Amino acid sequence: MRGVVVVTGVAVVGIVATIGAGAVALIQRDHAADAAAYTSVSCNASLGPMTTGRVGSGAADAANLEPDQLSTVATIISIGKQRDLPPRAWQIAIQAGMTESGLRPLNHGDRDSLGIFQMRPSMGWGSPAEVVDPEYAVNKFYDVLLSVPNWDQQRPGDSAQDVERSAFPDRYHRWEAMATHLIGDLGKVVNASGCGPDVGRILPAPTKSAGEAIRFALSQQGKPYQWGALTTHQNSFDCSSLMLQAYRDGGVSLPRTSREQWRAGAYLPVEKAQPGDLLFWAHDTSDPATIHHVAMYLGDGKMVEAQQNGVPVHIRPVKWTEGGLMDYAVRPGV
Repeated sequence: MRGVVVVTGVAVVGIVATIGAGAVALIQRDHAADAAAYTSVSCNASLGPMTTGRVGSGAADAANLEPDQLSTVATIISIGKQRDLPPRAWQIAIQAGMTESGLRPLNHGDRDSLGIFQMRPSMGWGSPAEVVDPEYAVNKFYDVLLSVPNWDQQRPGDSAQDVERSAFPDRYHRWEAMATHLIGDLGKVVNASGCGPDVGRILPAPTKSAGEAIRFALSQQGKPYQWGALTTHQNSFDCSSLMLQAYRDGGVSLPRTSREQWRAGAYLPVEKAQPGDLLFWAHDTSDPATIHHVAMYLGDGKMVEAQQNGVPVHIRPVKWTEGGLMDYAVRPGV
């Protein structure tokens, strides 16, 4: 872990003290204010606890934890509950701790890094005795997490990285499924994100409905694009009317617009999309309200879409790095 980053703003309450030359600023937080600000996290079905690993991977990884590791998880959850922090905060701490130390209060690490989160005393995280103390370390992690702007509005592993400032930012995502399982199992939390039963669901294999939807969409190739096309005929299509009619042919009802269709199924990471899943594009990928396009994934890096005026329904390649592509695909009917 690198130095503590303190971001000032309305969410940060307390005093700042300087400790020696080159030391970072420390915050003494008002935990009651934290609780008032974060007890209720707004629902966004693409956020919060998620299962992004292979089917059953979260439970399988959790089953491999030793008693001392589970004790650390229990401490993270217990302190999170005491501070009235939402389960998303627990998840971020579990993912960070598993990545940094395997959820153990280590007395060694890179340079002077110590403890569950590999905090560095030389960078102002606390004394060596403090940072190896699980209770201190967990509270300090939460303190810094709550000073990160929009920590609760992004993927948990990204928030872990904002606290840890690792040279390998993507590694925190590895333990997402396990952390989700643990907050449900040890934390006794049902539907932790508050967004309904489809959030975090382990998704099934492609369905019969998806197969029928693909067949329908492919049979419309060459037909013209028309914005606001009627959904009672197949003379022309816009992006969402093609998806609506395709899934209607498969026995699944979808709402009319692409923004509404974003909420019409179960979510999975876009790079794990399977044939029949819906892909979405937005002007701002952090805000589903800006979604403006939807297409159907066909597998093998290809999709079918009704794109825009002058372009008929067609198949084209898709790359997961495309600008505006949302991070999650949607599987209708589950």
